[in-house]
Amino acid sequence: MTFDELKATAERCTSCSLSQRRTHVVFGEGNIHSPLVLVGEGPGDNEDKLGRPFVGRAGKLLDQAIEEAGLTRAQIYITNTVKCRAADWSSGKPVNRPPTDEETLACRQWLVPQLGLIQPKVILCIGAPSAKNLIRKNFKITQERGKYFPCEYAKTAIATLHPSYILRAMNMGGDGGYSLLVQDIAKAHEAAVRLSTPKVGATGQELAGAPDLPVC
Repeated sequence: MTFDELKATAERCTSCSLSQRRTHVVFGEGNIHSPLVLVGEGPGDNEDKLGRPFVGRAGKLLDQAIEEAGLTRAQIYITNTVKCRAADWSSGKPVNRPPTDEETLACRQWLVPQLGLIQPKVILCIGAPSAKNLIRKNFKITQERGKYFPCEYAKTAIATLHPSYILRAMNMGGDGGYSLLVQDIAKAHEAAVRLSTPKVGATGQELAGAPDLPVC
């Protein structure tokens, strides 16, 4: 199956109840040949309306961090572990909620082949839920962000703070961890570039300046 065929099939998915109220399947966007893929948890209201990942307030902050790290969206690929918006409709008005384990599991039929077709060198998990999905179930984001971990779907993976968390923390003063987000994006991209070179990518030698990098 080609990437476009996978995307088209995913957009018709009815494997879980999220399909009943979605506006769009937010499959992902960017450069499918990028050695770096950013993976968040799932789309929110703005993403559901537009069919694009990270386009609300958190997305604008992520865009700013990507630019400060010396990159653009066009250079990387951005997606989520769950492709449809998870919301609580019990009050009659949708309120964003974390995807259930069942919803996350149902969406792996799209996420896993999606990553398999892109074949990234590095996956940057945006937030704890993504890291728990792709790195380790008991991942501790505040303690383990910015570190390299083995990953089944890339040469290595790294996690960073979610822009939504940073925005909330900013309300209490300081940068809320924004500088760490910029740092982690730059670190992940540097690793991806180095792992893309034949010498490093083929042999799995440690990166210069990154001796803790576990290469799968």
